[in-house]
Amino acid sequence: MVFGQLAYYDAHLSQITQSSMAKEIPYFDDKCYYFTRLVSIEAKGGSSVLEIFPIHMKEFNQDRTIRVYTPQNYREAEKRYPVLYMHDGQNVFRDESAVGGGVSLGLENFLDETKLEIIVVGIDLNTAGQERVNEYCPWKNGEYSTKLGGDRTLGGRGEAYLNFITDELKPFIDKQYRTLPDQTSMAGISLGGLITSFAACKYPEIFAKVAVFSSAFWRNQEDIENLIRRSDLSSIERFYLDCGTVEAREDTYINNEFLSSNKAVYELLKERIINTRFDIIEDAEHHYNFFRQRVPEVFKFLYPELTGDFKH
Repeated sequence: MVFGQLAYYDAHLSQITQSSMAKEIPYFDDKCYYFTRLVSIEAKGGSSVLEIFPIHMKEFNQDRTIRVYTPQNYREAEKRYPVLYMHDGQNVFRDESAVGGGVSLGLENFLDETKLEIIVVGIDLNTAGQERVNEYCPWKNGEYSTKLGGDRTLGGRGEAYLNFITDELKPFIDKQYRTLPDQTSMAGISLGGLITSFAACKYPEIFAKVAVFSSAFWRNQEDIENLIRRSDLSSIERFYLDCGTVEAREDTYINNEFLSSNKAVYELLKERIINTRFDIIEDAEHHYNFFRQRVPEVFKFLYPELTGDFKH
């Protein structure tokens, strides 16, 4: 059984309704030129807004859909906001856009209900073939991955994907939105947890708060452990990890290996980052029905200054 790659399908982005508010966003800087067509601006309850648009990835020579949530008071105030970047963007905000089962994190509803003052940027996954694996794995799949049926020809484009975020997407977001550029976080699920952990090691001065759900470290187990060992992570403020006890449902061998893989990474991180938290979720499977249940606790841990004693 091959595990760790969720069953993703075509995102059917063409089905997104173009709003009458659609517009073009020009943006220049000294590295590149952006001219993005805004697919839609959708206001919910006349307050928060979810903007959806493509942006060109230079190194990949392709467009990628970006989804940006701005909080309820964004257009009534001139204040600036922290930013959270998330992978698998189709599955971040709404069930109707989710691939691989039609269940998302439901983050739009959660943020609206809690009124958290944060900008969230979802970066859509590449649904072509094995490109999600290639882009979210910084290295080719290692020896450890063969325990779980990993294909060692896959992976290795993760650094290029991360460079897109740091060198192209983040400057664009900081230019177009009222962000707090030095208050940037990242979160990811499964392979998104692997590339998020890689980002924390490569750019700890940028991504000071990190959250990873049920991370598929096993594809690059040896390399991510070695990178953590030699990285200075002292500037990271908070690092959240979790893992279910039945990620592969009834497959006891994979369940145990997946949990052991996450435990090994946690043991390294806790020695380097004071505020590191690892939750083992009993009876939790590798599915968004389970991931979304952890969202409130993750936000409480990452952003205590924003969440306070909110209840959800």
